[in-house]
Amino acid sequence: MRAPGAPRAGRPAHAPGAGRSERGSPLVHCRGMEEIARTVAPVAITVAALVTASNLGARITGLGFVIFTIGSVAWFIVGLESGQAGLMWQNVILFFINLFGVWRWLGRRAAMEAGGRRAHEESEKGGGEGLVPLSALVGMPMRDSRGEEVGKLADAMVGERGGRLVYGLASSGGVAGAGEHLRRVDWAGLRVEDDALRLAETRARFEARPQVERDDWPSR
Repeated sequence: MRAPGAPRAGRPAHAPGAGRSERGSPLVHCRGMEEIARTVAPVAITVAALVTASNLGARITGLGFVIFTIGSVAWFIVGLESGQAGLMWQNVILFFINLFGVWRWLGRRAAMEAGGRRAHEESEKGGGEGLVPLSALVGMPMRDSRGEEVGKLADAMVGERGGRLVYGLASSGGVAGAGEHLRRVDWAGLRVEDDALRLAETRARFEARPQVERDDWPSR
């Protein structure tokens, strides 16, 4: 004789919600989120560091800060789920720093580059001398008289009084700046053509130029 409401013999009573599978448990969902964040965070930070260190222009650098922001959010989730308050607050600060980087490169700097490009395009339509922003010259490909790329413009020297570009430093060879060769090219022998600097000489003539040391540029 069992009392009214008592469970039948051989069948254990179930707590409320015990019929849900473990897959539907909020705890399992939290652990799954933490595992995803632990995977995303280091990958995002690594990719972002590589992108920003490459210095490939305002938009690419800004994209690096977007990826940095994703990484800081992922690390915040890891700190939240694992109870690491220090990790949480550190990435709250980094989140706002990365947002500043996004504004700096995808907002302000990208707008300035767009303004320079627009002025360049309008100046060419006018029929006079084309205008090119100085910031666009650094990193611009350098091609020989046959149109073959021989390097990139690493930097240039400008006269203090006349404001005239005197010479450029052409960078060639190497990987990511390691093992590169620098050569001086007089600005009078260069012209901007199709978003590149055109040399009035062949590759062989260019490579025969004396190399310049990184810390010892020509002063005249």
